[in-house]
Parts: sequence; C-alpha cells; structure tokens
Amino acid sequence: MSASLSRFNVPETLDELPEDIRSTILAVQEKAGFVPNVFLMLAHRPAEFRAFFAYHDALMERESETLTKAEKEMIVVATSARNRCLYCVVAHGALVRIYSKDPLLADQVAINHRVAPISERHRVMLDFAMHCAIEVGEMTDEWLTRLLDVGFSQEDCWDIGAISAFLACRTGWLRSRARRPTKSST
Repeated sequence: MSASLSRFNVPETLDELPEDIRSTILAVQEKAGFVPNVFLMLAHRPAEFRAFFAYHDALMERESETLTKAEKEMIVVATSARNRCLYCVVAHGALVRIYSKDPLLADQVAINHRVAPISERHRVMLDFAMHCAIEVGEMTDEWLTRLLDVGFSQEDCWDIGAISAFLACRTGWLRSRARRPTKSST
C-alpha cells in the first residue's frame, strides 16, 4: 500500500488493522478488484471508519418502495461531479450503470443532469440533491411538494437530502486529507 495517498498515516498492510475493518476491506477488494483509497484513509481512525460506513450503509442500503438503489447512486454521481470528485463519479457511476441497466445514464447525469434525457422525477430529485449539497439549501414546503408530486415518499425526501449532504461532506473531507502533488513532484 502507498502511504502517499494521504497527508496522514495509512496502514502499510491490512494486517495492521482491526479484524472487522480488515474483513470489510478484503470483502470490498474481492468484489471490486481493488481497495478504494477512502477505505485506507479512513482506516487511520478505526472508530471513524466504522461510523462512516455504518452511516453510509444506513443511507444507501435502506429499503424503500419508491427510492431505488440506482436513484441513490445517481444522487452520488451528480453531487460528486459538481464537487469535482472524479474518483466518486467513476466508482458510483459504475453502480448507476449496473443498477439502472443503462450504460449512458451515469455519464449523462455527471455531465449535466439538467439537460440529460432523464425523467421529471429524476430531474426534481437531482435538483433537490444539488440544492442540499451545493447550495446548502433547506427542505421547504415547496421542495417537499415537488418531491411528493413526482412519487417520492416523505422518508425518501429525507434520504435524498441526507445522501447529498453526506456525500458532499465526504468529498470535502477527502480533499482535505489527500496528499496533493507539489511542483517538485509533478
């Protein structure tokens, strides 16, 4: 493993990590074929690793009759693209393609959801996600009505806002801890 991905110490090997964290990372590595850098960076503080992924899973794995996994990943792609986090656009874009069975959807959402050939439901969902993540806007009666009118439940409205806020914060957090190339290293 490369310690150069973060300004802070990351584990040299997975053997240095607590068993539960090592198991989580190995499971992801087996499924994805690689270890995402965010896992290694968060492993710097095991309690935060556990809390981060517990919240991630609570948001992204929550069952809903009206908000799909593809839609949740679309939120991540749109907000990550706007925050210029190529890493997240690529990783979550792959999930959008898998869940939606649409090979172009993730790219269209990442480029500009407002002109992408998506449904009104998805446009309203992503407009609200941007409102929360980028504009740091609040849930108003108008937003609630717009989201309910396109078929989301009130619980889904919570999830859309929570996913966008969580992922927007994660992007900023990752940037603040990442090692940036210096003029001498480029």
